[in-house]
Parts: sequence; structure tokens; C-alpha cells
Amino acid sequence: MKHFIILLTLVLVFINTKAQSGEDSVKATINALFTAMKNADSATVKTLFNSNAMLQTISEHPQKGTTVQTETVDAFAGIVGKMPKGSCDEQIVFEGVKIDGALAQVWTPYKFYYNQQFSHCGVNAFQLVRLKDGWKIQYIIDTRRKDNCK
Repeated sequence: MKHFIILLTLVLVFINTKAQSGEDSVKATINALFTAMKNADSATVKTLFNSNAMLQTISEHPQKGTTVQTETVDAFAGIVGKMPKGSCDEQIVFEGVKIDGALAQVWTPYKFYYNQQFSHCGVNAFQLVRLKDGWKIQYIIDTRRKDNCK
């Protein structure tokens, strides 16, 4: 009986670990980013990205057309670290998570609030890679607008 209980416990731990290793762990990495932003924790922000990650924003201007702005992780983390704690609140919805081996793609519409006031909305498209130490964000591209929010 004692061996059966030990075996059953090991099986349940293994099943729980497998369930956490896929979509849930990808979502956990992304959720950790937004928690770090809310806490103005630039050090944690940096740990969630791969060393050569890239962040980009698509902007649409009536006169200029569409532009793409690129930012480094260090620059982004610097901005996060200068925000007052609790001022940054990006509320996301996971609309799609796709995983193939060590690659994950995630689509998250969002609304961004600064000091509890609506600032803008859009969609984040994440690419993550699974490394030895877990899922890391490799690439984010997002849109930003003030209207037509879901």
C-alpha cells in the first residue's frame, strides 16, 4: 500500500508538471512581464527576455502612413523602472497561444491604463523561445490606438 501511494503521488506530480510546461508556462511568463511593469520592476523585466530580444510598435499616422519603431529591452526596462509603482496597468486577454517545440506565439489584445486613466489599446504579438531556464520573450510587436478598442 505504501508503494502504491508513493507511485500515485509521483504520477500526479508528473501529470501536473506536464500540464504546467506548455501553454500555462508561456502565459505565466507574459503575465510576469505585466506584473513587473505594474511594480516598476525593471530588473525582473530584463530577466523575462532573451538576451537579443526586440520590441517594436506599429503606428499609423494620417500624414506619415504606417511606421515601425524599435526599442531595446534595456531601454524598455529603463522606462518601466522610472514609472511610479502601480501607475502602469496593461490589461490583456489571451486570444491565442500556439506552441511548437521551443517556439511559442501568443496574441493578446490589451487596454493600457496609466494612473488608472485609459491611455491606449491595441494588440501584442509575442514570440517566445524555451531555453534551459524556461520561456523567454524573444520578440514583441504591438499596435497602439486610442479608439476602436474591444
